[in-house]
Amino acid sequence: MIFKGKALQVDRLPGGSARLDFNLPNSSVNKFNRQTLEELRVAVDEVAKSGVAGLVFTSSKPAFIVGADITEFPAMFSAAGERLLNWLEESNALFNAIEDLPFPTATALDGIALGGGFELAVTTDFRIGTERAVVGFPEVKLGILPGFGGTVRMPRLIGADNANQWIASGDQIRAGQAFKQGALDAIVAREHLVAGAEKLIQQANAGKLDYRAIRQRKTSPLNLSPIELQVAFDTAKAMVAAKAGPHYPAPPAAVQLMHDAAGMDRTAALQAEHQAFLKLAGTAVSENLVQIFLNEQFLAGKAKKLLPAAAEVKSAAVLGAGIMGGGIAYQSALKGVPISMKDIAQDGLDLGMKEARTQLEKRLARGRISAPRMVDVLGRIDPVLDYGQFGRPDIVVEAVVENAEVKRKVLLELEQQVSENAIIASNTSTISIDVLAGALQRPENFCGMHFFNPVPVMPLVEVIRGKASSERAIATTVAYAKALGKTPVVVNNCPGFLVNRILFPYFGAFSALIRDGAAFSRIDKVMQRFGWPMGPAYLLDVVGIDTAVHCQQVLADGFARMALTSESALDLLCANGDLGQKTGAGFYRYETGKDGKPVKLPREGIGELIARAQSGNKKFDDQEIRDRMMVAMCLEAVRCLEDGIVSSPVEVDMGLILGLGFPAFLGGALRYIDNIGLTRFCALADRYAELGSLYYPTEKMRAMAANGESFYRQREGAGS
Repeated sequence: MIFKGKALQVDRLPGGSARLDFNLPNSSVNKFNRQTLEELRVAVDEVAKSGVAGLVFTSSKPAFIVGADITEFPAMFSAAGERLLNWLEESNALFNAIEDLPFPTATALDGIALGGGFELAVTTDFRIGTERAVVGFPEVKLGILPGFGGTVRMPRLIGADNANQWIASGDQIRAGQAFKQGALDAIVAREHLVAGAEKLIQQANAGKLDYRAIRQRKTSPLNLSPIELQVAFDTAKAMVAAKAGPHYPAPPAAVQLMHDAAGMDRTAALQAEHQAFLKLAGTAVSENLVQIFLNEQFLAGKAKKLLPAAAEVKSAAVLGAGIMGGGIAYQSALKGVPISMKDIAQDGLDLGMKEARTQLEKRLARGRISAPRMVDVLGRIDPVLDYGQFGRPDIVVEAVVENAEVKRKVLLELEQQVSENAIIASNTSTISIDVLAGALQRPENFCGMHFFNPVPVMPLVEVIRGKASSERAIATTVAYAKALGKTPVVVNNCPGFLVNRILFPYFGAFSALIRDGAAFSRIDKVMQRFGWPMGPAYLLDVVGIDTAVHCQQVLADGFARMALTSESALDLLCANGDLGQKTGAGFYRYETGKDGKPVKLPREGIGELIARAQSGNKKFDDQEIRDRMMVAMCLEAVRCLEDGIVSSPVEVDMGLILGLGFPAFLGGALRYIDNIGLTRFCALADRYAELGSLYYPTEKMRAMAANGESFYRQREGAGS
């Protein structure tokens, strides 16, 4: 044994090399926290003077190293710049020492090696992986860029074009692509991984592989002419900037950095990387994106605590086919849970199966599934017109039309067909779970399971707890959502639940802006520039104007502040039969594109159609449009937290990000308020008090503002 610490150890291999094995205690994964980096520094010093023939890096865990310990980032980023710079310089001095060891080195990769984990791997001379290996640099998704030499070594290792794509996208790269592009030197079976790494070292010591030439390439300026540099980077800059947009500075900054450092040696290039990292770290965008990562961990932890109470889900069923039912069936079958899909009409079943087949064909076209596997997935969906198989499922998702009486009737009928222990979950977006539970003999086995459309794309599932819902029902539904690859958030019952309850004040603000003289197309452009994936008018067309009118009435019945005081543009469109994409016309006109998707086009005469909804002609600047839209939404988000619909700011914000596409760089509604400051936000809301109670801050908000509190620092364990 050369070195033994708590997070790693170094022992000798029979062939004369040493093996440095990572095995962080009390953690399912290895990550670069302070302890690991300190032990690695000591271990490298010890192995350098041990007389070994080489060094192989391995992991005793299913993954190699997932990257830096993100939980340490908030404190690190909020520290003085000199402290963060010292951390970067010390860490890179360690990585340089590994790269400069007086013997060949190799990394054996099985499973995930991301961020700092893969930056360590590229300091070694060789990398060998299994088919399970997944590598990459996800730092841009945290609003930063690689800080342990990734921008320096990768262009020199795999070429500027590949490095631009890898680092600016933040994508995870599978073993086959990594090997093809030169990031892996070999792919072997798992049982041969360490032996394969040793063999590379032996070949290097025998002169068959020139590891010194590899080091020379990684530590020297990029070997490209000025014209080649321009071709490699100028196109990449334009493409990356266009894809990232104005709100995510990290991807274009990473490409610019690699361009600037292309003519530098390792020392100068690392110094440039440090400065670029410092510029991004601690910005509002990076702080918000890091918080989202921590929020995801928080939600995963909450779900994990529920799982012991869950019943095993070996098979499922969905009642009601069509697009929604077909999407649920597809997702269940894809993730390995066989599912029956029932409808009262063959046309509905045909539409549901068409949806499942369409989704699979998309995966096939992208190379994400094989043809035999596609057939296998489709075989796990059993389309039926009767209840013959419904005694077997462990969970049944009811997804029939959004009508309380229809659902109650169907649920009563369904309960008589399933086993006594089966969980029934209603995919309702607005109807009270308690009202629906009133039709059942076993309401303890019932809860809500609200999927967002389109099911294969949207990651959120709201699991709605009714008064009678048992912990087993909630836990089983959460477990099923997790099995489908979704992120479940448990919410308490109220009109609109969490996401729709917060969304409709936003739509109400939109209707009021039109009433007061704003053009809907202008509002859409303003909110898209602000960071939303689509403006409110376009979103309403996608949701369906009739659906929105129905939901708005449900919410107005539950919360008087959401009642509209005059006929809205939505009411006029609905009365005219213009329901959005489903009818080809709403606020916009729609035609089917070559890819089969609806294409949004301007609609002639729309101004005249909705003119009756306009009673003012005020001229708005962009800031007032943004403020009126965002303040109404954010205040309802606060009320949901205060009303106990969810228990933490994290669940509010992640519900909006995952269910609505709330701009991630803003961190969520409550994080948005925190960044503005509660005192300033309350003052901003007070400017619009004449618009009604949607714009009234709560008394608790005012008290928090007076005490200097914020949502993410006032509650211990809220993911911050």
